[in-house]
Amino acid sequence: MSVQHSSTAYRAFLFDMDGTLLNSIAAAERIWTRWAQRHGVDVVTFLPTIHGVRAIDTIARQHLPGVDAAAEAEQITREEIEDVEGVVPVPGALAFLQSLPPAQWAIVTSAPMALALRRMEAAGIPRPAVMVTAEDVSDGKPDPTCYRLAAERLQVNPGECLVFEDAEAGIRAGEAAGADVMVVTATHTHPMDTVHGQIRDYRGLGVRLEDNGSMRLSTTP
Repeated sequence: MSVQHSSTAYRAFLFDMDGTLLNSIAAAERIWTRWAQRHGVDVVTFLPTIHGVRAIDTIARQHLPGVDAAAEAEQITREEIEDVEGVVPVPGALAFLQSLPPAQWAIVTSAPMALALRRMEAAGIPRPAVMVTAEDVSDGKPDPTCYRLAAERLQVNPGECLVFEDAEAGIRAGEAAGADVMVVTATHTHPMDTVHGQIRDYRGLGVRLEDNGSMRLSTTP
């Protein structure tokens, strides 16, 4: 475990959802594989591009003639809401979230709200007071608006936040928002070359509360 930010105090933690708090890769890849096959898109090269970004952006990037990206994204969302088989929490995530002050963390996801809540329920992840979802922004990750909005709703400066992310688009969004970033590698199949601190999962990760209400990461045996 590399807890690079243990010496820094934060006012809030901002969590991506898919790949960061829960693992939904099996379900997502089942659905997106069918979509790619329907539209003649090469599955092997396409699947790595779906993670961490909004469905509408994933589809629009393909520049397929005659394809309504918004309508296709709505259909993908309906299929993903129906299929949560294999959606599980990242190890240690629930205990770590339960250790945080409720008003000092948020979920910032590229998923629509209905899908986010469905997957969180399937994985046993609690709903925080603040969630930023696909409907809240006009530009998805790597645009930093989502993380800036979460910080605003928590009434903190983005520079006082630590973002937990797993995907390149989300890491870039956190950086651009001015936050520190912690990379969660639980769902990675290959090592990630990053300047940021990394954790495999949340087992052994704790938080120390300061007298002024800020939080510091800590590790336990």
